[in-house]
Amino acid sequence: MTKRIASIDVFRGLTMLLMVFVNDFWTLENIPKWLLHAKADEDYLGFSDVIFPAFLFIVGLSIPFAIDNRLQKGHSLSKVVSHILQRTFALLIMGVFMVNLESMYSAGVVIGKYWWQILMAGAFVLIWNNYLRTSLSRTFSNALITSGIVILVVLAIIYRGGSSEDIDWMKTHWWGILGLIGWAYVTSALIYLAFRNSILWLVIAWISFLLFNMADFAGWLNFAAGIREYVWIVGSGAFAAFTLAGVIASVLYKRADNSEGFANRFISMLLFLGLLSLLYGFGTRPFWGISKIQATPAWIGFCTGISLITYALLYWLIDLKNQDKWTWVIGPAGKSTLTCYLVPYFYYPIITLLGLSLPMIVRTGAMGLLKSMLFAFLIVAITGILFRFKISLKI
Repeated sequence: MTKRIASIDVFRGLTMLLMVFVNDFWTLENIPKWLLHAKADEDYLGFSDVIFPAFLFIVGLSIPFAIDNRLQKGHSLSKVVSHILQRTFALLIMGVFMVNLESMYSAGVVIGKYWWQILMAGAFVLIWNNYLRTSLSRTFSNALITSGIVILVVLAIIYRGGSSEDIDWMKTHWWGILGLIGWAYVTSALIYLAFRNSILWLVIAWISFLLFNMADFAGWLNFAAGIREYVWIVGSGAFAAFTLAGVIASVLYKRADNSEGFANRFISMLLFLGLLSLLYGFGTRPFWGISKIQATPAWIGFCTGISLITYALLYWLIDLKNQDKWTWVIGPAGKSTLTCYLVPYFYYPIITLLGLSLPMIVRTGAMGLLKSMLFAFLIVAITGILFRFKISLKI
């Protein structure tokens, strides 16, 4: 059995910290453009545009270890597939609720937007908390799960979106961040399960998604415009490409013979793939530009390259040089990632309902950035406290 790479959890924790950091930028003013998301019509890559692809890459890094661990425990293929589908369903449900929060017509919802958000996040905790870590009986745990499901059903019933002139109900829209992770996860996990014994076929699958994405931008798939709304690869293959890049990186590690000099060869392979990805980004940028919102080929290339090279550096630092004493500060974000992502969904509406706000001087420029970074560390700390109290989401 191959030992899990410690740098994966560190990479996940760092990425989650930065995701909370950049997601707090909406509370700030006058911050540098290079930190922000680029607009849809810009040929530009902001720092914020790199965070989500890095997280998808980490999802891919974890897939081979998770699936192989289940198979080694004697789980059947059908049971593993069932687990993959259950995790995907959970991510899609959470993603749909969260994305509809963005388009809610608050005046049309009887309890208002902020209480709706708090109850939504609370229901997620009730349904997907890891009750195996608690001393609660199965009967009581199932009662909590059932109550969470009932809350979500009620929230869906009372939901109103759109505007006063055009009220509508919940829609998939763009699936939300968690929904996109769900689609990328199920695609990559099933591909790994099918081709885990062949690195060649995994690479072919990865390249196929890159080509599908490029073909879409080149207009070669216009003939399928009629079915695009109903049957399509989410992100035209971009999100699955990020995740499969992570899968391939972990497979390269797992299939090595751990002989002398392996670590250097592994790092060299990561750097080589990273440079190839960057070249792909540079090569495709003149045709379609860099755009996260459009999910252009260059965005895939640059962000995949950055993720691979960052992972190589972290592997060298954490797993080879054992420089991990500092990682305790981000540990909860790497260990209880979904909980960390969810905590702000409680924080923001509670602060708003209490009428609390910080003065503009600490929400502007460099002071504002410091405030958002301290906020990110606060969220990670709260995640750690919740973990100690046996509250940690697991799907």
